[in-house]
Amino acid sequence: MMDAGALIETYGYWVLAIGCFLEGETLLVLAGFAAHQGHLSLFWVIVIATAAATAGDQCYFWLGRRHGEQILARFPSLGAHTTRIRSLALRFDAWVIVGLRFAYGLRIAGPLLLGTTSMRASRFLAFNLLGAVIWSLVIAGLGWFFGYMVEIVLGRLLRIEGVAAIFIAAACVLVWWLRRRRQREHFNPNR
Repeated sequence: MMDAGALIETYGYWVLAIGCFLEGETLLVLAGFAAHQGHLSLFWVIVIATAAATAGDQCYFWLGRRHGEQILARFPSLGAHTTRIRSLALRFDAWVIVGLRFAYGLRIAGPLLLGTTSMRASRFLAFNLLGAVIWSLVIAGLGWFFGYMVEIVLGRLLRIEGVAAIFIAAACVLVWWLRRRRQREHFNPNR
């Protein structure tokens, strides 16, 4: 039976790729943490996350381009964001493409809605790739930094634990000595 580290090393990149194709923030943070622990390579985590996230958003963009109006008609709650995203896309298309990558809940809907606009596919690809690189660096970096902080905190706790063990042992010896002394005085009142 494989331990958790071996499972991560064997399947971690595949799980990361699938997760980042769909949405993947949580998996990317965990992959960054696993990279800090030495189970994955941070470089490959970032490369795979960037590629999978870019591919996923490109698929959603083309889905919006080909079937966007039918999807919006079928899911009216998705259509509620359409007017706002379309107006923002006309004025600030590069910022919207990059920013949607960080907009929780709009990671799939955003590219799909942008596919329904007149935006050039090549422009979407360029800024989608830029957004994916930034997103991968930031989110994987947060996971790696979290691993670093856990290591520091646990290291301090282990040092504190050693000191605490000495104090606890000393307190136990003191309590034992005081009780023993008290018992001697109780049994030998002439002392």
